Amino acid sequence: MDREEMEKKTENEIENEEMTIEEAFAQLDELTRKMENSQTSLEDSFALYQRGMELLKLCSGKIDRVEKKMLQIDEDGIISEF
Repeated sequence: MDREEMEKKTENEIENEEMTIEEAFAQLDELTRKMENSQTSLEDSFALYQRGMELLKLCSGKIDRVEKKMLQIDEDGIISEF
């Protein structure tokens, strides 16, 4: 995915993608490798960084949803795992 394609993706589009956490982490690894390449321009690095931040938000949201499903508040207000 080149810089122009990354810029076209909005945060909402990324949130709506059917992507697993594992796929998002794989993309983050690839973005990191590209950013570490000394041949990557500053402009491209910025676009890669933006895409990475959007992927991190996606992962964070998915993890939060899973955590909420793992906890259940009983009628006394006590949080317990189920």
